[in-house]
Amino acid sequence: MPLMNVFHDGDGFPRIVLADPSGSSAEVLLYGGQVVSWKNERREELLFMSSKAIWKPPKAIRGGLPVFFPQFGNLGTSERNGFARNRFWTIDSDPSPLPPSNNHSSVDLLLKSTDEDLKIWPRSFELRLRVSLSAGKLTLIPRVRNTDTKPFSFTFALRNYLSVSDISEVRVEGLETLDYLDNLMRRERFTEQADAITFDGEVDRIYLSSPPKIAIIDHEKKRTFVLRKDGMPDAGMWNPWDKRAKTVPDLGYEDYKTMLCVDSAVTETPIVLKPLEEWKGYQELSTVSSSYCSGQLDPRKVLYGF
Repeated sequence: MPLMNVFHDGDGFPRIVLADPSGSSAEVLLYGGQVVSWKNERREELLFMSSKAIWKPPKAIRGGLPVFFPQFGNLGTSERNGFARNRFWTIDSDPSPLPPSNNHSSVDLLLKSTDEDLKIWPRSFELRLRVSLSAGKLTLIPRVRNTDTKPFSFTFALRNYLSVSDISEVRVEGLETLDYLDNLMRRERFTEQADAITFDGEVDRIYLSSPPKIAIIDHEKKRTFVLRKDGMPDAGMWNPWDKRAKTVPDLGYEDYKTMLCVDSAVTETPIVLKPLEEWKGYQELSTVSSSYCSGQLDPRKVLYGF
């Protein structure tokens, strides 16, 4: 087992604190297997957490990086966005076939189906998540194994609540020309026409067959998030804006201004696993210090490497 700090706070949520020699850190709860904090070497928080987040089971915690399984949104027979985000996970002592995580800045978590889960979703599974921290980078590797006697299918997402300075000053690159499903228009299918996505109202979309790299550019903070992913071909995007925010009980009225969700997802084509088969995804979040507004950073260099 790697050395790690497990803290039991007064809120009843055991948390694992990962630290990197650069000064960056991450906090992961056993509740939901959820990353709730990621700070850079300057101790700046990079993830959004709702000012009205409810830290009390069985409520899901609004913010950080919740895990959506066995379904994303309402696409399935389970509860909305699944139940993995409001279950207590355990530390996984045998993460094979991944090599054991042998450094201080990594933790392996495990969620196994319980009798209670089988009543909601009658399929036996093991869901694993490796969270790794390095300088300027946070990596999540989710895996689902079918431990049932028959095949099953599921959808999945890692929701990334990113902290931004002002949503109206944010642009997203890498999703142009893609088809998307608009959840505000009864999941009607559209094609993205903009060169870059900017925000002036509520957004709730799923971009289909998205590229492995997406850039989220925060002009005011002169910071770009780079989202790299594999095995999760779709990309969710959500910001409730002002009117919708007032209908979300665990979201502050002004919170929408400093958040953007960009999700790594499998939604249009569910994953199908035969007994003993395993699916693996990969997500890496990193930050690039940018002076994009002065032309020093071309987001195409971030996206395409030239």
